[in-house]
Amino acid sequence: MQRRQPTRAIPLGDSKHFQPSSDQPVRCRPRRLESENQLEPHHHPWGQLAYCASGLLRVTVLANGAVGTDQHSPETTTIVPPSRALWIPPGAEHAVTIVEAAQLLTLYVDASVVPAHWTRSRVLVVSPLLRQLILAMDQPHLNQPAARAEAVHTLLIAEMDHAATQPLGVPMPSARHGDRRLRALCEAVMQKPTQHATLAEWASFSGASERTLARLFRDELGTSFQRWRQQVVLAHALPMLARGVPVGQVAAASGYASDSAFSAMFKAAMGQAPTRVGARAADLH
Repeated sequence: MQRRQPTRAIPLGDSKHFQPSSDQPVRCRPRRLESENQLEPHHHPWGQLAYCASGLLRVTVLANGAVGTDQHSPETTTIVPPSRALWIPPGAEHAVTIVEAAQLLTLYVDASVVPAHWTRSRVLVVSPLLRQLILAMDQPHLNQPAARAEAVHTLLIAEMDHAATQPLGVPMPSARHGDRRLRALCEAVMQKPTQHATLAEWASFSGASERTLARLFRDELGTSFQRWRQQVVLAHALPMLARGVPVGQVAAASGYASDSAFSAMFKAAMGQAPTRVGARAADLH
């Protein structure tokens, strides 16, 4: 099994300087981070919107966002391109890996303005308006009228609430409670999903039988290997499409022999053709 590329842990830094409050409910923390850097698992009492103006993120969030839970719940790993953003609810433990050098804009949102139904992490489609609102937060606000800042915050929350969502998160076995063999296999597939096509091929590298792994997928992740792997392929394909990579190249990189087969899979899973993803991403720039 191919080993994952090593990541370099970097300090979280002092987030108190960016801590939101009821008076200033949304704060922006901008950072430029190099590839393969990782912010170790952490949590905070405010919500967070992870958005990269450029680059590529991989974010893992504990299921249901509950810190200290003793459930055998899967984590969710999401690959986040610039055309998407990831909402992380208050208190949720999460880790961020920089897949490609990124301009990371993190919005910290005070719990007092977080809508009651924002209890789970979710992938938001970043509209042109939402993108501009996020970028506007990366500006000094000390000399701005309070009424204008309040209006921007209100519109930002409204746009986040009404943004389209996509089921791009990939469930992962719990690092604390999950089966180690399944966890190792899932991490290897996330790193290189096209290395093998079938569970039987992956099983020969995992130290567990195909039957055992199939049972673990059902018991721990509630899905079959093929359906899970398809979600991983989509998670890798979407950022490439968002960067304008031709569908043919994305299909080949996803392990498909033809553009049509890949397009059919993509449309069945996402409800739209892959060409539309690239076209919308181009409209954002």
